[in-house]
Amino acid sequence: MVDLEQVFRDRQMVEALLERLMDKLSGPLSFMEVCGTHTMSIFRHGIRTLLPPDIRLVSGPGCPVCVTSQTDIDRMVGLSEIHGVVVATFGDLMRVPGTAGSLSDARARGASVEIVYSPAEALNLAGSKPSSQVVFLSVGFETTAPVVAATVLEAQARGIENFSIYCCNKLMPPALHALFQDEELEISGLLCPGHVSSIIGAKAYEGLCARFSMPCVITGFEPVDILTGLYHLTCQASEGKAFVENVYHRAVPQDGNKRALALMEKVFEPTDAHWRGLGTIDKSGLELREEFSAFDVQRRFEIEVKDSQQPKGCICGKIIRAKALPTDCALFAKACTPTKPVGPCMVSSEGTCSAYYKYGSYEEQ
Repeated sequence: MVDLEQVFRDRQMVEALLERLMDKLSGPLSFMEVCGTHTMSIFRHGIRTLLPPDIRLVSGPGCPVCVTSQTDIDRMVGLSEIHGVVVATFGDLMRVPGTAGSLSDARARGASVEIVYSPAEALNLAGSKPSSQVVFLSVGFETTAPVVAATVLEAQARGIENFSIYCCNKLMPPALHALFQDEELEISGLLCPGHVSSIIGAKAYEGLCARFSMPCVITGFEPVDILTGLYHLTCQASEGKAFVENVYHRAVPQDGNKRALALMEKVFEPTDAHWRGLGTIDKSGLELREEFSAFDVQRRFEIEVKDSQQPKGCICGKIIRAKALPTDCALFAKACTPTKPVGPCMVSSEGTCSAYYKYGSYEEQ
């Protein structure tokens, strides 16, 4: 049952926040949200249509599927086609186009590819298929890494030897540092990722804020949360201030989730990683520590990949860097649609192109 009183209260809060925001606004501002869930929530609730014209919202590299490199996608597809291998993956990866097709295409050709909803489910799959090698495709940011780490520890404790992971987990702060080194990127403030922040904590953005004089606000995902975050960003930017502000206290502690961070540190160590659109970024990925190398699929199998090629005409790399909008792409909503995607930003449930297409924002441009 819908709580009409709560709906009314939320509406009043939204109207009040918009009024306060417009009172603070002193000129054009451009804010970036760096979380795929923020992106989808902004579109789903029509927040862009509520904001004054002088506030522009752009999406950053907050979709883990979207930033997974073409080479990694090709290796995943190649891995699925090795005899005796069962690939376990989240559903978003299934239709991401590789150079020679997607995981879905590989499954249609006879590859063993299973959709799972957690790393633990992949581990149980390995336990039920002792004659197969089960590989979990670990794609995500700091939000999912602790769960994967716990699964590796569980596999070790249970002595499950036919389980391994393809680790594509990435770290958000190094990517943001790399992104904002681009002097042509005109961003007035950063709406920090809520889910990632619940793990790494508010303190993790202090270096970014200081280095680039970038206002940073951490907020949640409901319309009132997002508008509160945008209001605080507008205040900072209009007053020439730049500091880390946490308005998502119910989920984000200052120092992060210490237990989750300890799990990550125990199982993983930072490594250089390649991001779609951003290139190779120092210490922006995770790899298994030596004592857990038995669960590293790349040590277990040689995965040969021919020259990986970006989808022709796709500008996902520019969209991830906030250099272009989906509507700037000649393929958008024509050759590239959710049923026939050309690039990952149209495939993922957190992709910017998917959000534009699903909620019809491209019709409003």
